[in-house]
Amino acid sequence: MKKWKLGLVIVGSLLFIFIIVTVFNTVRIDSKQPVAHPDELKVNKQEAVQHLSKAITYQTISYQDRSKIDFNEYDQFLRFLEDAFPRVYQELEVEKINQYGLVFKWKGSDASRKAIGLTSHYDVVPVIDGTEDNWKQGPFSGKVTNGNIWGRGTLDDKIGVIGILQAAETMLDQGFTPDRDTYFMFGFDEEIGGEQGAQVIARTLKERGVTFDFVLDEGGAVVNDMVPGVDQPVGVVGISEKGSATAELSIEGSGGHSSQPKNHTNIGRLSKAIAKLEDTQFKGDLKGPGEDLFNYVAPEMSFGMRYVFANKFVFEPLIEKILLQQPASAALIRTTIAPTIFNAGEQYNALPEQASAIINLRLMPGDSMEEVKTFIEETIDAPDIHVNISGTEASEVSSTNSRSFSSIQQAARNVYQNAVIAPYLMFAGSDARQYDPVAKDTYRFLPVQISSEDLNRMHGTNEFVSVDNYIHAIEFYAEIIKEANKPPS
Repeated sequence: MKKWKLGLVIVGSLLFIFIIVTVFNTVRIDSKQPVAHPDELKVNKQEAVQHLSKAITYQTISYQDRSKIDFNEYDQFLRFLEDAFPRVYQELEVEKINQYGLVFKWKGSDASRKAIGLTSHYDVVPVIDGTEDNWKQGPFSGKVTNGNIWGRGTLDDKIGVIGILQAAETMLDQGFTPDRDTYFMFGFDEEIGGEQGAQVIARTLKERGVTFDFVLDEGGAVVNDMVPGVDQPVGVVGISEKGSATAELSIEGSGGHSSQPKNHTNIGRLSKAIAKLEDTQFKGDLKGPGEDLFNYVAPEMSFGMRYVFANKFVFEPLIEKILLQQPASAALIRTTIAPTIFNAGEQYNALPEQASAIINLRLMPGDSMEEVKTFIEETIDAPDIHVNISGTEASEVSSTNSRSFSSIQQAARNVYQNAVIAPYLMFAGSDARQYDPVAKDTYRFLPVQISSEDLNRMHGTNEFVSVDNYIHAIEFYAEIIKEANKPPS
């Protein structure tokens, strides 16, 4: 046989083997979704809606300047909770921590089992000045109209507080008793860092020797049209959250009159440094929680997409290239760079003697503050620009192989039976990280089905939740309590 024919045979054989292997990888990946086993919870729908509607009317607003906070509204909100959920307050141990933090302990029958915790927060962000008239319903009206409940906190995160308590009240009415200690922990300053709320609650519980199998906070939701190639809505459970750091770039030098500028002014040199950072960016890498997400959704994809993700050993560079094309997916696989503030100059005809810029960075798990600072310094390659970085690294990554994650996934499927429930990396911050020192795992999931447009409402204008979504949230909290309290297998 001639050499060129032999070469074709070898190439053809290798191609045939490649096709067989990759197709086999595609067809053999099994769904990671549990079969739904819904358990009917007889929620008093009218009462539940009234409770969330009323909760929204209390203006429990967190301000960065804490002196602006009206704690009278917080006091009234806490008194409202006592009136709204009498059985919870009568039958659970209730404690205020640091005056406005709330801890409920529902004592379990088996002291040998580690506790579980559900946490939310009842503070909300302010309504931006000048946007009040843009709301279709008042931001603190709690108005119920056309099947929706309106106002600040309907999604972030009074729905969590009221949903958990409504679920517990309903379960008490139906005679449920937990097998293990079940805690509800509600912070009051999550929107400004949680330092006086969740952080103090977690520290207090740690001092008492309380530890959790898992703590579940707000976070990902069931999102429509989230993953290309997946027709079903995808419910994402945060198993970690990115770190948040601030890098300040500053430069000093001679100023002078603007009629005689140097070729490179302080503003120009700093702008060049920022442009270098934006042009270079951190390297994308499909790993950790981002990779976990696709491991869970790949079996539900169309064949073509499933083929690509089932054979990451071949297509990973292509996958990463595609993910880097969109901001949301790029943030899933790399530390992000976002210049947000630039300070320089006071007068139009005077060169500034100093200039500074603030860059917000969201750190991937595994990226340290020191590594990020080194990357910035090496990228800008400008010794005259001083780099100072502060903030927090990413939270610990919680397990997807634990019974805790399986319980959350099962509970979500029981309520949203058509959804694909998967782990992911949360970009924003939450109180969940405060509980890392006392919990084996921390997870982040807001049990509502929403669109990408709804996500923008959380801190924006016209925040609302549908009544159906709210009732589903109550059902989910009941489901996760039941699932987590089932006897160990």
